[in-house]
Amino acid sequence: AAKTAVSDEEVIYTEENSKLYYVKYKVVGENDFVIVATTRPETILGDTAVCINPNDERYKHLKGKRVIVPIVNREVPIIFDEYVEMDFGTGCLKVTPAHDINDYELGVKHNLQSIDIFNDDGTLNEAAQFYVGIDRFEARKLSVEDLKATDLIFKIEDYKNKVGRSERTNSVIEPKLSMQWFLKMGNLAKPALETVENDTIKFYPAKFKNTYRHWMENIKDWCISRQLWWGHQIPAYYFTLPTGETKFVVAETREKAYEKAVSQFSILNSQFSIDDLRQDEDCLDTWFSSWLWPISVFDGINNPDNQEIKYYYPTQDLVTAPEIIFFWVARMVMAGYAFRNEKPFSNVYFTGIVRDKLGRKMSKSLGNSPDPIGLIEKYGADGVRVGILLSSPAGNDLIFDEDLLVQGRNFANKIWNAFRLIKSWETEHNKEIPVENQESIVWIKNKIAKTIEQINSDFKKYRISDVLMSVYKLVWDDYCSWFLETVKPPFGEKIDTETYNSTISILEDLLKIIHPFMPFLSEEIWQNIKERTPQESLIIASYPVLTAFDEKIISDFEMTKEIVTGVRKFRSEKEISPKETVTLIAKSNEKLPNTEIIKKLANVSEFIFNQEVAQSTHSFLIGKTEFAVPFTQSVDIEAEKIKIQEEIKYLQGFLKSVNAKLSNDKFVNSAPEKVVALEKKKQTDTLEKIAILEEKLKAFCENNT
Repeated sequence: AAKTAVSDEEVIYTEENSKLYYVKYKVVGENDFVIVATTRPETILGDTAVCINPNDERYKHLKGKRVIVPIVNREVPIIFDEYVEMDFGTGCLKVTPAHDINDYELGVKHNLQSIDIFNDDGTLNEAAQFYVGIDRFEARKLSVEDLKATDLIFKIEDYKNKVGRSERTNSVIEPKLSMQWFLKMGNLAKPALETVENDTIKFYPAKFKNTYRHWMENIKDWCISRQLWWGHQIPAYYFTLPTGETKFVVAETREKAYEKAVSQFSILNSQFSIDDLRQDEDCLDTWFSSWLWPISVFDGINNPDNQEIKYYYPTQDLVTAPEIIFFWVARMVMAGYAFRNEKPFSNVYFTGIVRDKLGRKMSKSLGNSPDPIGLIEKYGADGVRVGILLSSPAGNDLIFDEDLLVQGRNFANKIWNAFRLIKSWETEHNKEIPVENQESIVWIKNKIAKTIEQINSDFKKYRISDVLMSVYKLVWDDYCSWFLETVKPPFGEKIDTETYNSTISILEDLLKIIHPFMPFLSEEIWQNIKERTPQESLIIASYPVLTAFDEKIISDFEMTKEIVTGVRKFRSEKEISPKETVTLIAKSNEKLPNTEIIKKLANVSEFIFNQEVAQSTHSFLIGKTEFAVPFTQSVDIEAEKIKIQEEIKYLQGFLKSVNAKLSNDKFVNSAPEKVVALEKKKQTDTLEKIAILEEKLKAFCENNT
C-alpha cells in the first residue's frame, strides 16, 4: 500500500486463518510427482527450484532430476539442502528467490535464477506470464482454480500461520527483490554493544539490555533507502559514460558529484555536463537522520567543534519507549561513536507502552487512543499527568483506564483546597504559638527532609513513579491530613503568626517538590501566595536542599497517628460523636510525646498515664503500650461482652492451627528458620491478645455483677 521498502522491525506478525495448498510438481521424464505445500500459490509463477533435505530417505531417488513448475510449465532443478525441515508439509520446498528472504539465500547459495513477478502495487507483472495486472490475492484464487482444473492440487487444508503486516498500513507485507541502498553495520555495532554491556551507558530498567544485546549481536546491514516523496534525498548521482555504461558517485552536492565523476572516470568536460547527472529519487530512512539527533541538535555535523556541542555533548539522559530501542537508541549510540568517537548520552530511561483495556498498543490506525484535549478539559493537565505517572513504573506497560485520572484530579483538588484553607485563616500577631503547633511543625519539617532523601535516591535510580508516590503521600497524608488538621485554628478563632508563616513556608517547599509532576497547579498556587516577579517564578526556583532529620521525631509521630486512629476507631464503632470528649488512659511508665496533638485530634479531655486500665473500657495496643478509653453510658456492655467472646473464639481457633504446625516435627525440622520463627511469633502474639481479651471480659463481668 505504501509502495516502499520497510524495516523488519516495522512488520507486525499475527496468527491468521489461512489455507495450505498441496501442489503436484511433475518430475521431468517420469510418471511421478513431488508434492509441495504452500500458503502462497500465486508465487508458483516465480519458482526456480524445488528443495529437499539430503537426509530425507523418501526423495533420494530424485537427485539430479528436474520438475515442471505448474501453470508456467518451467523446468527447474531439484536441489538438496539441510535448510529444509523434513517434518514440515511434505518435506519438499518450492524455491522463489525473488519473494522470500530464505529462498533468496538458497538461490544465492545454489546459483538459482530470481524471477520478480510483482509490481510495486502488488499486481503481477509481465515476468509472471499469467494473471498480468491482477492483484496478488485475486491471482491466488485464479491460480488455485487453474491448478484444480489441471488436477495439480493434491489437497487443501485449513492452516494457521503468522502473517506479517505493515505497522503503518496494516497491509500484508510482500517480500520482493528491489534495488536498495544499504549501510554496513558490523563495525558500527561492536563499540555500541560494548558501551551498554559495560554500563558506560546505563539502561533503566536494566532488563532492556537483553533486548539490546539480542539485536546488536544479530545485526544486519541497514536498508537506508525508502521509496517516498518526502525526506532527505539520497546523495547518489547517476550518469551515462560515452560507452553507454551507467555509473554513479556519492557526494554531498551536485557540484561535488560532477567533479568526482569527471575525475574518477576520466570523462572529458566536453562530453559531460553537470546536467547529465541524475540524483537518486529515493529518500533516506527517517531514522537515518534521527540517529544523528544528539549531534545535529548542537550543529555538530556541520560545525563539529562549536562551543555548544563541546559543552553539551555527551548529553545526560534519554527518555524513550522500548519499541524503538533498536530503531533509535542503538543507532544513536552507533552514530555517536562513528562520528564523535564518544557515547551520545549516559542514561536511557524506558517508559512503558500505553495500551487499551484489550492490551493493544494505542495507535491512530486502531482509533483506540483517547482524546488528550478532552481528558485535560475533564481532569486537568496535571491530573492527567499524575494519574498516568502513578501507575506506570519504568519499562512496564500501562493498561489505560480513565478511572486512573480521577486519582490525579483528586490530588490536584486536595492541594488547591489545602491552599484555600490556609489563605482563609486570619492571623493574630500577639497570639502565642500552641504546643501542639510547635510539635507538628518540627515533625513535618523532619518528615519532608526524610522524604527528600528518599526521592533523591529514587530519582538517581530513575524510579519516577516511586518518587511521585512518595510526594503524593507526603502532601496528601502528612501535610493535608495530619499537619493542617493539627495547626488549624478552632472555628471562629485566629491563628498565631508563627504557625501561619511556617505553614506557608512549608507549602512553598512542597510546591517545589510537586512542580516536576504538576507544573501548572504548583506555579498557579506559587504566584497566588504572594506577589512575585518573573525572576521569582517557581519553574526556576531552587529545589529544596536535603537537611538533617531526626528519625525519632518521625517515629514518635507515627505512634501519635496510631493512637489518634485508635481513639477515632473506638468513636466510630461505638457511634460516639467526634464533638464528645473522652478520657484516654495509657498504661505506661514513660510520658508519651505529642500529647497535646493527641488531645486536639482525638478530642481527648484528659490524658492519664501509668494507671491500671479501668473495668469498662475499650483497649488497644500501640507497640507494647496498652491504651484504654472508658465507655460512656451509651455503650451496650452486653454487646461488647459478646463481641469479645467471639474474638477470643476466633483467636483460639487460629492458635490451634499454629500449635498444630509447631507440634509437627517434620515442619519444624524441614521448614526454613525464618518461617518457623514467624509461626512462633504468631503463637506468642495470639496468646498475648487472648490474655488481654480474657482480662477485659473478666472486668466486664465483675463490673456487671
